[in-house]
Amino acid sequence: MALRSITTQRRRLADEVYDQLVKAIMDREIGPDDRLVQEKLAAELDISRTPVREALLRLEKEGVLHLANSGGFRLAKISEEETLELYQARAAIEGQAARILAARQNPSELENLRALITKHETLKNPSTRDYFVANRAIHRAFMEAAGNRFLLEMFDMIWGRAMAFHLFAAIENADIAKSLGNHIELVDVIATGDRAAALEAFTAHIQDGFELHLDGIRQSI
Repeated sequence: MALRSITTQRRRLADEVYDQLVKAIMDREIGPDDRLVQEKLAAELDISRTPVREALLRLEKEGVLHLANSGGFRLAKISEEETLELYQARAAIEGQAARILAARQNPSELENLRALITKHETLKNPSTRDYFVANRAIHRAFMEAAGNRFLLEMFDMIWGRAMAFHLFAAIENADIAKSLGNHIELVDVIATGDRAAALEAFTAHIQDGFELHLDGIRQSI
């Protein structure tokens, strides 16, 4: 078999535009009243319209943006159905990770989780993004400790999407402080070695998050 050498290429412009837009959304520089027009964005970035359009269409596909009646794109409102689907996927993935950890019973891993949780839950004057980043870091630590790369990839696919932060921001309309807490209790349940109890604890924890999001979404209507 004859294989040709591969030349590493520079990162695609569309990916750079996508990352800048995601950062602007997370920094609240793009809000629900803003209209994103590809021609204007291309001029600001001093690039052609093609990579800008590709990035905008990617965000539309991910459910972050929608086509505006007046042209261009706006931030999409997250429906209750989309919220439910996201949390159902989280319960399946993270619940299985909890079962793996409960079965393995590694004391040093559990102590590391407790230390990481304490660190990330100690926030001073936190913003919405701070809460989001802390939550993601804590839940990803459980996934990393479980040691299943496929579960971790699925977790990253869910939490890595811009939609995840966009949805999380709805908690502002409820009590965002409730998004952190009870994580140490999750470690304590895992430490019992009871896989069914660990699964149930994670499912209940994620259900609480779902209900908090529903409250935030309904208050924003």
